[in-house]
Amino acid sequence: MLDKELLQDVLKKALSRGGDYADVFVEWRRPTYIRLEDDRTEEIVSGQEQGVGIRLIWGGRSAYAISNDLSAGALVEAASVLSKAVEGGAFTKDIDLRVEKPSSEFVIKLPPGDVPMDKKVGLLKDSNAAARGRSPKIRQVSVFYRDLTQRVQIATSEGSMVEDERIHTVGVVNVIAEEGGVIQTGYEPRGGFAGFEIFDEEPLVEAALRAADRAVMMLSARRAPGGRMPVVISSEAGGTMIHEAIGHGLEADLAGQGLSKYSGMKGKEVASPLVTVVDDATLPGKRGSFRFDDEATVSQKTVLVKDGVLVGYLYDRLNAMREGTASTGNGRRESYLYRPIPRMTNTFIVPGNSGPEDVLKATQKGLLVVKMGGGQVNTVAGDFVFDVQEGYLIENGTKGEPVRGATLTGSGPEVLKSIDMVASDLGFAIGTCGKDAQGVPVSDAMPTVRIPEMVVGGEV
Repeated sequence: MLDKELLQDVLKKALSRGGDYADVFVEWRRPTYIRLEDDRTEEIVSGQEQGVGIRLIWGGRSAYAISNDLSAGALVEAASVLSKAVEGGAFTKDIDLRVEKPSSEFVIKLPPGDVPMDKKVGLLKDSNAAARGRSPKIRQVSVFYRDLTQRVQIATSEGSMVEDERIHTVGVVNVIAEEGGVIQTGYEPRGGFAGFEIFDEEPLVEAALRAADRAVMMLSARRAPGGRMPVVISSEAGGTMIHEAIGHGLEADLAGQGLSKYSGMKGKEVASPLVTVVDDATLPGKRGSFRFDDEATVSQKTVLVKDGVLVGYLYDRLNAMREGTASTGNGRRESYLYRPIPRMTNTFIVPGNSGPEDVLKATQKGLLVVKMGGGQVNTVAGDFVFDVQEGYLIENGTKGEPVRGATLTGSGPEVLKSIDMVASDLGFAIGTCGKDAQGVPVSDAMPTVRIPEMVVGGEV
């Protein structure tokens, strides 16, 4: 980490020809990646890297410089080059950096850096063996492991200086089953802002068994019927729909540029009165959590939709400055190589009052979604399409036979407005969210909800 005086010098040099704001993002990271496929450990990658990103903001625009040389001379020179983007007179405020305290703390019981590599490889081998032993119909198993220890130091021309350590540990099992020319897959991830202890709490072997069982079960499932029908999305499915259908559209860069269905909608009804949507980076152990965002803003809980009414957007500093408001602590970047942009953290629908079993009982016929697959959304139009990895027919208010090949299609605002039951449970899913060619860790969640009518893709 860099000393306070050097950080102040870099900030002053970046602002020496003018500007509204500057920050310095210092990063050291140690990633590990292991891939096991076809019963063999195919890849082990581990190392470390470091670098600095320096940003200058003026008049709603920004310029950015990077360096992997952390010497004083190199950083002051990079800031000097950056300063030439502006011609408007020197920044006149004093910069006296003060250390900020986090609002949240996270406990790591077993840092992955303390775990021997053979133990990590053994975790993958055990999970691979468990999945393959589940059925002779299993044709291929891939198991992936990732951990990342990231230490950051961030200083801003507003006088804030923070340090943070983020530790992420993830295991993923992907299974392919085949019978009679029919191929089905099962996918299960485990992970979060946690150390290797996460596999004691959420065993990867159990994830492997679940992925294998899903792939095999779907081989005998009949094709999903297509058409308009009621859809119950279980909390087990996680919050993929909320992430795509509304989350991206509430990121302030898209909303502010008119590239979102939710642009200019603050104060208006965008969902059912039963729906409240929150983004919260303070949740212990969740993959999207942190103590500070990548612009030194303390992590926080942000209510986006309250009882169906849009009440806020997700801001980084640049977009907050453009709109004359405050950052919500959602300025995130993949690494020092990238500028921060508004990103979700842990985004979810707040649980309601109905029992999950009551939601199913109240639905005589339709589709029950237990596991989502991939999805995509057009943020301008608000339209989305999702694959259903595990689904069942609903028959007389009960879970019926499994079906495969279903897709869900709809308009985010229309679907959210039509939700008529929200259960008291809550299930999280994890992922790495891609935007503007950079990925950041996120999680999303939903309670069990009912949508009275959706377009289900399948056999007609």
